[in-house]
Amino acid sequence: MRKNLKEARAAAGLTQQQMADKLGLTLGHYQKIEYNKLNGSFEVWDALEDMLGIHQRKLREISDSRPAPKENQSEHQKNQQ
Repeated sequence: MRKNLKEARAAAGLTQQQMADKLGLTLGHYQKIEYNKLNGSFEVWDALEDMLGIHQRKLREISDSRPAPKENQSEHQKNQQ
């Protein structure tokens, strides 16, 4: 899920349907972008950046609540556990 996109949309007081309408997309299309099932076009990300006032690089970030496998963690991360 793109947590930053979801939080920015909610902070703007917009529902997914309202966001889809503003972008000229169907609700399902917008949901796929927010849930990271679809990337979306450059035009969509440019519009999201303009509407929400947050750089699209930040909006595009994908949240992953699963911890990284130990072999992928840095020594610092391993020592903190």
